[in-house]
Amino acid sequence: MSDLLSLVEPYRRALIGLPVSHVWNGHGSALFLEFGALTPHVRKDGTPGEPDGEMGLMVEWSWRIEQGAAILCGSWSDEALWRPAFERLMGRAVVDVRLFGRLPEIEIVLGDDLRVLSFMTAAGEPCWVLFDRRGARNQWLCVEAGRVQAQATPEDDAPSA
Repeated sequence: MSDLLSLVEPYRRALIGLPVSHVWNGHGSALFLEFGALTPHVRKDGTPGEPDGEMGLMVEWSWRIEQGAAILCGSWSDEALWRPAFERLMGRAVVDVRLFGRLPEIEIVLGDDLRVLSFMTAAGEPCWVLFDRRGARNQWLCVEAGRVQAQATPEDDAPSA
């Protein structure tokens, strides 16, 4: 198994079948998808934040949501189009997770022929992160120096039981 496949495959297997349980946008056009059971999130200042899924995807920018042969919206679309597209994603199960391109972009394939894709359009590299929050330590995949990298919270930052 290639190094890239060995990094991505555990995330792919974990995501397949999980429903999209929450979709939200962060600062600017940052897109967040939460999958599976949700856990409340409290910010450092004690105020409630967006809930965390068992797994999650953040695309800082650029991204688009497709259905069939059409683009429903993207990070550069009128923001009025975002909420209806986000609502279409809700409850849809993950069918597949794919990486594509010389600089690795991510595609989340959902039921009802829906897809969420990253596609960086500025200088630099793709800006997406795939989170796995199911264990004692949060783990994630991201792109650094043009390659997919696996990272995890340090042992001393892991939540206590």
